[in-house]
Amino acid sequence: MNVKKSCSHALLIFAGAAFGGFLSGHFWPSDSSALAAGRHPKTVMAERFVLLDANGKQRGAIQVSEDGMATLSLNDTNGRDRAELRVAGDGSAGLAFFDQNGRKLAVFGEGVDERSGIYIFGPEGMEKAGFGSLPTGASALALYDANTGLARAAVGIAAKGDPAVVLLDQTGAERMELSLQPDGNPGLALTDGKGKIIAGLPEIQSSTGANLSEGSTP
Repeated sequence: MNVKKSCSHALLIFAGAAFGGFLSGHFWPSDSSALAAGRHPKTVMAERFVLLDANGKQRGAIQVSEDGMATLSLNDTNGRDRAELRVAGDGSAGLAFFDQNGRKLAVFGEGVDERSGIYIFGPEGMEKAGFGSLPTGASALALYDANTGLARAAVGIAAKGDPAVVLLDQTGAERMELSLQPDGNPGLALTDGKGKIIAGLPEIQSSTGANLSEGSTP
């Protein structure tokens, strides 16, 4: 198996897993919407419905923004958004959960092109994990550094059923990929962090009879 071909799996893996990040940015470019509590205890409006508790505190709201985004927001007893369901004008939808400070904890969603994904965040709002599925059949899970937000590991399956595992360094550069081809042949590629393959498997026979790792320098 060609080691260079093996390395191409990384693009497929992150194309799937990164969709969770797209969902987050598309529906929640910032943190929770933190809809302000209404001053009218029993107000019902055509473009906005406000849910109040027995003490007059806002516990939820349904509204449609000027850009066509329909939002259902649920609040805790302090009026802070803890969950939101949003549907955009193009039909894409997302569900998000927030901590007590309004930071995203998790985002679930689906795009109009049938892409779907899940994104998990840490206590500081940094990405921790993302899972994405593409309409082609490819899917992937990516894990991120809690301090930098950069991807460090991913596992995925391409549309043709090729599984692969990718490891990245602290700068987010791919350093190792292990994969299987549809015929079951395995491949391992190691890179220098700049896209150049420095070693790989399976081994091939050189003209001198020596065993060489495919993609490495004799």
